[in-house]
Amino acid sequence: MGVPAFFRWLSRKYPSIIVNCVEERAKECNGVKAPIDTSKPNPNEVEFDNLYLDMNGIIHPCTHPEDKPAPKNEDEMMVAIFEYIDRIFNIVRPRRLLYMAIDGVAPRAKMNQQRSRRFRASKEGMEAAEEKQKIRQEILAKGGILPPEEVKERFDSNCITPGTEFMDNLAKCLRYYIADRLNSDPGWRNLTVILSDASAPGEGEHKIMDYIRRQRAQPNHDPNTHHCLCGADADLIMLGLATHEPNFTIIREEFKPNKPKPCSLCNQMGHEVKDCQGLPREKQGKHDQFADSLPTSEQEFIFIRLCVLREYLERELTMASLPFTFDFERSIDDWVFMCFFVGNDFLPHLPSLEIREGAIDRLVNIYKNVVHKTGGYLTESGFVNLQRVQMIMLAVGEVEDSIFKKRKDDDDNFKRRQKEKKKRMKRDHPAFIPGGQFSPQALGNRSSPQAISSPRQAAYEMRMHDRQNSITSPSPNTSLTSDGSPSPAGGIKRKAEDSDSEPEPEDNIRLWEAGWKQRYYKNKFDVDASDEKFRRRVVQSYVEGLCWVLRYYYQGCASWNWYYPFHYAPFASDFEGIADMPSDFEKGSKPFKPLEQLMGVFPAASGNFLPPTWRKLMTDPESSIIDFYPEDFAIDLNGKKYAWQGVALLPFVDERRLRAALAEVYPDLTPEENRRNSLGGDVLFVGKHHPLCDFIVEQYTSKNEEPVDIPPELCHGIQGKLTLNENAVLPDQVVESPVPMLRDLTQNSAVSISFKDPQFDENFVFKATVLPGAKKPPPVLKPGDWEKTNNDGRPWRPQLGFNRDRKPVHLDQSAFRTLGHSIPRERGMPGMYANAVPLGAYGNPYSRPLLSGQQQIPKLLSNLRPQDSWRGPTPLFPQSPQRSAGAAPLLAWNRMLPAQSQYQPSQYQALGGPMNYPQRPEDRMDRGRQV
Repeated sequence: MGVPAFFRWLSRKYPSIIVNCVEERAKECNGVKAPIDTSKPNPNEVEFDNLYLDMNGIIHPCTHPEDKPAPKNEDEMMVAIFEYIDRIFNIVRPRRLLYMAIDGVAPRAKMNQQRSRRFRASKEGMEAAEEKQKIRQEILAKGGILPPEEVKERFDSNCITPGTEFMDNLAKCLRYYIADRLNSDPGWRNLTVILSDASAPGEGEHKIMDYIRRQRAQPNHDPNTHHCLCGADADLIMLGLATHEPNFTIIREEFKPNKPKPCSLCNQMGHEVKDCQGLPREKQGKHDQFADSLPTSEQEFIFIRLCVLREYLERELTMASLPFTFDFERSIDDWVFMCFFVGNDFLPHLPSLEIREGAIDRLVNIYKNVVHKTGGYLTESGFVNLQRVQMIMLAVGEVEDSIFKKRKDDDDNFKRRQKEKKKRMKRDHPAFIPGGQFSPQALGNRSSPQAISSPRQAAYEMRMHDRQNSITSPSPNTSLTSDGSPSPAGGIKRKAEDSDSEPEPEDNIRLWEAGWKQRYYKNKFDVDASDEKFRRRVVQSYVEGLCWVLRYYYQGCASWNWYYPFHYAPFASDFEGIADMPSDFEKGSKPFKPLEQLMGVFPAASGNFLPPTWRKLMTDPESSIIDFYPEDFAIDLNGKKYAWQGVALLPFVDERRLRAALAEVYPDLTPEENRRNSLGGDVLFVGKHHPLCDFIVEQYTSKNEEPVDIPPELCHGIQGKLTLNENAVLPDQVVESPVPMLRDLTQNSAVSISFKDPQFDENFVFKATVLPGAKKPPPVLKPGDWEKTNNDGRPWRPQLGFNRDRKPVHLDQSAFRTLGHSIPRERGMPGMYANAVPLGAYGNPYSRPLLSGQQQIPKLLSNLRPQDSWRGPTPLFPQSPQRSAGAAPLLAWNRMLPAQSQYQPSQYQALGGPMNYPQRPEDRMDRGRQV
């Protein structure tokens, strides 16, 4: 799930860590797309060795997307997942390893958060459906116009949990997909592919980290391996730093807030369901050609360079005059540890530390002031020094009171500014805005004006509308009765919904007032703050959680059974005497089985994914565990504004009671359900050209049942154990397609085999340090990256892309004038930008944010290599025949432009237009409604 707001804070504080991905687009000829050759050099001018996919970050947006129509069935979902992986592979182009990790059974500490999310998703889904149906009936009763209601089964995203039939089918589909790509894609020719599906226990990102840790401990590991991890969770950044690998990059979708979404009732843009009025849809374009199309585009991707983040942190964390030797790697571990206090997937954050209020910066400053007294670092290879942590937390506790007061002042100031803004907007809002052909047009619309049709009738309608408004609208001093009519005598109190201020949830804690600690413990824990024994138990559980989380990040899961048994965190000032608290965990604990986890995290509404007798335990009033599945539950906003930020007050699952209840229904499982309820492992795939292929085929030929070691010289230094797989993909055997719309692989040459990571003693400690022989990447940051201006007083621009020696190419004013004169004007509009979709609005890879007063120009040359400047590809802008004499000035321009066709978004390539943009309507009156 990650840490809310962490990535936003990080990217604003350290902007040079972000690099936009350069993506080669498939060329299309006669409606057929030519496949991209991913064996060619990476267009991002960097070569990656290993690509790791946190598959749950791919599965969710492909199965229930927010910015485009959802797939109609499960088969379309699988194809969407395949296409998403292809796109990531095309951008990254790994040369050694592709590791796909799907979330398996999670540790108990994570299951509590999964339980909360799934219960809330089920509750919010049912509430939204009821509200939608209620509004629909109200609109139809008033004579509104709504499209017929679609009768389709709602996709329950809770099925994306280990043990369900959906996840089992997904594993089969991915095995088919891997075999197909190993047979047909040249970029996969020498690639080793490892699939860790939902049957293998552990979260996807932590299975990836465990693989990296164990390979780093092998003598044949290349310390300069370039890793790339795909995932959207913010905690992947901290996991990447925890590996201490010098070359680690994260690829993720670029987050674009406030994307327009159509109303789910009328399918029109511009309003939400609660504001729908059932009005008929306005005509979109001269021929209504944009009626059913939304301005969607493929999501863009960005790279997060952790080597650059390490440069930032090295400058920020370096301390002089320390009583001990400064070790940058140890200080990075301490920084990761301090980030846990502002939130993670396993513990609630401390009340006084909010990431939006600069909590991490405050912790770092306190850390740098106190570290001289601590005598050393807070952590070492995933183990915490509690005596030193106590000094940091008590220093935070000293300023807790001032933090709460400042938070209240900032909140009051924000509300006051918002209230003034609403009043100002209401005062400045015009009483009447004409529509249709007289509607206001945006500035910069340089199209020639069109003839007005029926001006007398339009003027008459406007006068009548204005007269009606003047009659019905009362004067500002007139009071209104309850039915809305003017009241001749006396006034009445305004309704709450007419007030300028929104209703605020009652805050019984009032952290900014004296006695806040007493009220907090009484309201949140139902105990008195003077109950020292209880407070110490809460603090001890939280300290155990901090030790467990750090161990989880650096060494693996210390205990599958441990969890934090409270909904709220203690205060920093309560962390007294924690140095003597035990931080050891039971050894030999085992994870839940998949169906057992489903019983622990699913609400009763998702019981259809469970066997019938197991499902009955969720709904039968006589069930011994019926209290685990409340139909309704409270959500404590806990000082927040929105429900999704609140705390779901669900009962914690008692493992002993759950296992005792399940023991009675275990005999009812079918053989297929027993198979899905078993824990599995990883599977390794290679193609016929891979050096390891013959070795694996020999294991199947000899029917060797014993595990064998991978020869590291045959597999890029990868080590582990191989054992025969019952459902293996074998050469010269047909691989049946689990998706009906895809063909069977009748000429298969790929092979698969079970894979197990190298094993270590239970007490083995993976060292958190840079490996010997690792080369430090060339520095990227310059003095201006930490200062607002350089010596010349000009804004400093960070390095663009991975190539630090790239020479930026630019155009002078004369080139832009030549460009403006040479662009075709087929529809009577001057220039390219009047007849094309606005750059940046549809995911154009060359768009960039505008500065104040700057005109939009395409960022055509930002990714051009210096050696590519003289290749002379096909001209980007087609020239009109009558301007052949004026084509000469464009030669130098054309020599520098890469062929744009390979970068155009695929959904626009077949829509026409001289630059592969969709055709714009000729009706000038409708242009204002196209954006």
